[in-house]
Amino acid sequence: MFSESIQRMTSVIPLTPWIVGPVIFALWLGLLLPGKRWALRIARKYLEDTTSWIWADSLIVAMSPALTVAIVAGGLALLDRILPLSPRSDHVFDVVLSALLVIALIIFVDRVSRRLLSHLALRSSALQGALGLLEGAVRGIIIGLGVLVFLDSIGISITPIVASLGIGSLAVALALQDTLANLFAGIYMIAEKPIAVGHFIKLEGGEHGYVTKVGWRSTHIRMLTDSVVVVPNSKLAGSVITNFSLPQNEISVSIDVGVTYDSDLQQVETVTLEVARQTMAQVKGALSNFEPRMRFHTFADSSVNFTLWLGAENYMAGLLVRHELVKRLHARYRSEGISIPFPMRTIDVSADTISQLRQLFVMSGKHAFVNQTGVGADDAARQAEPKSHP
Repeated sequence: MFSESIQRMTSVIPLTPWIVGPVIFALWLGLLLPGKRWALRIARKYLEDTTSWIWADSLIVAMSPALTVAIVAGGLALLDRILPLSPRSDHVFDVVLSALLVIALIIFVDRVSRRLLSHLALRSSALQGALGLLEGAVRGIIIGLGVLVFLDSIGISITPIVASLGIGSLAVALALQDTLANLFAGIYMIAEKPIAVGHFIKLEGGEHGYVTKVGWRSTHIRMLTDSVVVVPNSKLAGSVITNFSLPQNEISVSIDVGVTYDSDLQQVETVTLEVARQTMAQVKGALSNFEPRMRFHTFADSSVNFTLWLGAENYMAGLLVRHELVKRLHARYRSEGISIPFPMRTIDVSADTISQLRQLFVMSGKHAFVNQTGVGADDAARQAEPKSHP
């Protein structure tokens, strides 16, 4: 009965390639597209159980549209085999097939790269600010390589194109030399991480403040005056940077002090360390477990100098610790009779030199008096004497 129905159907509808081909193409799409969704669902569950969900999700999201294009390309290839096409039409089918396969590859690589960059940006604040630029550059490279692969697959020589791209790239690199220098310096800053957002740094030129942004072209530093200094990455990478936040935020605060030569240095050391310990215990931001220390080191022109070290939680706390220490140390020195001298110099002059200088001063005084009054010094003295009256 069934065979008779088939025979009657074939007698009414002839099984020509132009009918069989589209039917097979429709069946191909009708079976494989739902099968793709089912296979990806199973693969997602398997990868989720056996590996990291981030990578599994990125792979499944990238494969779904790429497989759709690949299935359509496979159906067209099967249709090309069935239909009796002319050589020119067959060549057109081959070009379309190659284009679809390259598009599928581009979509897959682009999706994977974008997902991975997004996940990396969640862990790096520097990548978040330049995510759009990085995604655009990566997408441009992927599309460019895909176009070259497509041209090569259809028989177009890509050697002249590659040579032209090399010359064009050289011209662009020369024109954007400063920009590219800052770009590669930014890549170095992000990879090496000598500084990061939130670090307190001091530059070679003396500028110091908190890093607020590390971008591809420049780095922003907020000064203590709340102004922002924008430093090109190329200059920042080539300069000496003092990072007060590495390896940790805790820093050592030093202060140089000098006392007079007639001071009792043992008393100076005892009083100074006592004030330092009180400051460390009472000032907010000081490290209470840090033991202050001091060392005498210089016989200066007017004083015996020493350096005192204390600990602070960070650079800003160190400024407050230094501020309080200077006030307390100055008050304690006054009460203990310890003097911090002014800069002084002693000039030794011989007695003969002093006598000669005195004569010069006297002579210069006489000449000045004569010039002002027109009267000699002796006459002036006689005129100044009181007259006697009979």
